[in-house]
Amino acid sequence: MGRVTSNRRMMTVRLRDGQLYHSEKPDTVAVEEPLDIRLNGQKLSLTMRTPGHDVELIHGFLHAEGYIQHREDILEARYCDGAVVEDESGFARNTYNVMDFTTAPGVMTRGGHGPVGHPDTTAAGGGADSPMGADGRTILPVVQKTFITSSACGVCGSTSIDDVVHRTRYSITDDFTVKPADLLRAQAQLSDGQKVFQRTGGVHAAALITPDGTAEVLREDVGRHNAVDKVIGWSLLNSQMPIRNRVLLVSSRASFEIVQKAAMAGISFVACVSAPSSLAIDTAERFGMTLAGFVRAGRDEDNGRFNVYTGAQRIDLEGTAS
Repeated sequence: MGRVTSNRRMMTVRLRDGQLYHSEKPDTVAVEEPLDIRLNGQKLSLTMRTPGHDVELIHGFLHAEGYIQHREDILEARYCDGAVVEDESGFARNTYNVMDFTTAPGVMTRGGHGPVGHPDTTAAGGGADSPMGADGRTILPVVQKTFITSSACGVCGSTSIDDVVHRTRYSITDDFTVKPADLLRAQAQLSDGQKVFQRTGGVHAAALITPDGTAEVLREDVGRHNAVDKVIGWSLLNSQMPIRNRVLLVSSRASFEIVQKAAMAGISFVACVSAPSSLAIDTAERFGMTLAGFVRAGRDEDNGRFNVYTGAQRIDLEGTAS
């Protein structure tokens, strides 16, 4: 398995009181490697990610895009044996950068119906004429569209709120509340729990937080959307879908794709340490989700602040001075 950090030599340059200084020293950087995602033997997506928790990442990705609903929808997940390189030893070495997921019988296209949650794929070459395997799985047009995913931009194929409304299968019904002090404590603990970030300063984190501020699972990745896919994939693999009574806390801004992934998983509360985008706010409002931004704990547990853009009813304001 690829490393999550790498050691490199670098030069530091400083200007102090008009005097220029420089020196060379080692530095630890976050690893970014490609992950070629294949579904039933076909290329589906190429994403740049931090190696580790790849199975969770792909489960979360496939769920967000409507290809699977449950962990049982995936029959097998394996690194492809052919993805090897020759190293200096002369022996073949698996790169662990290509994964093929095989779906269970009946999960994919039959008789003109697209993948789980997707519209008819006949126009894209699918449907009744699609070749079938002996076990009933579609052989060819499982891939309705090809995703090219960077570690920054998220999945660039789904760009409208209406599309998310059409594909989501869970309603947002949670009525739990979170105390501001608990949310701020969770943000402070998120920072403390980012082990790779502490070493590199180069990764994002996502965590599922209980209403009392306890982190249930935390994952890091160079891509903020990958970190979200990993925690949602963790929930799917642990048969905890839809995700109820949890806050999705991310160490980045809240973009449309993060709120989209949360909505697809039934998450009603998204909190981020930076700013939300306008489309993220619109999406959260459309689904009845709570969206909090600029969640920043102070130097002690009695200080901190955040903004609430939608769904303020899930914030426990008992005892507020305003």
